[in-house]
Amino acid sequence: MKNFSSENLNPQVKKHLLALARNTIAYELRLTDNKIPLLEKDFEILKEKRGAFVTLELNGNLRGCIGNIYAIYPLETAIYKNSLSAAFDDPRFAPLAKDEFKNVKIEISVLTVPKKIKYKSAKEFLEKLTPLKDGVVIEKGYYSATYLPQVWEDLQNKEQFLSSLCIKAGLPSDEWKKGELEVFTYQAEVFKESDFE
Repeated sequence: MKNFSSENLNPQVKKHLLALARNTIAYELRLTDNKIPLLEKDFEILKEKRGAFVTLELNGNLRGCIGNIYAIYPLETAIYKNSLSAAFDDPRFAPLAKDEFKNVKIEISVLTVPKKIKYKSAKEFLEKLTPLKDGVVIEKGYYSATYLPQVWEDLQNKEQFLSSLCIKAGLPSDEWKKGELEVFTYQAEVFKESDFE
């Protein structure tokens, strides 16, 4: 999967954020006394406000995924908060147990700023989406949901992708065809622990 390029997210920063996520969860499970790994160099990107998601997988299956689409926290803070939420507060799963921790794989997505897309028809909406590149946010009143770009790997058909996203938001599956949704797209730089093994 192609990720947008970012000079700031160099391998050292990525490894630090992955270690931060793992140590944060381990600390909460009382498996370590070391809460935050230290970096030899200070990277400005870690203090920048960025949208970010933390995804946990266990035996190849989703085990938790929580994040913030919008840049409301400094990147390091976002990873810290979302690591805890993905492990212990994802309403789809029971809190992560100690015996699961060692087999959990961690993935991080750092997002670009979402951009609103305008469309006049369902056809135009579909034309403006790029599978495997675009994360999508839909909003209507109190209803909203997002899919990260990685979700295209499981839902490569645009119509299926949008119908599933509408259902996730609590809307009818064909809501995207009616032209009443606010839609935003973003890209993500995605990296995981296995990238550094």
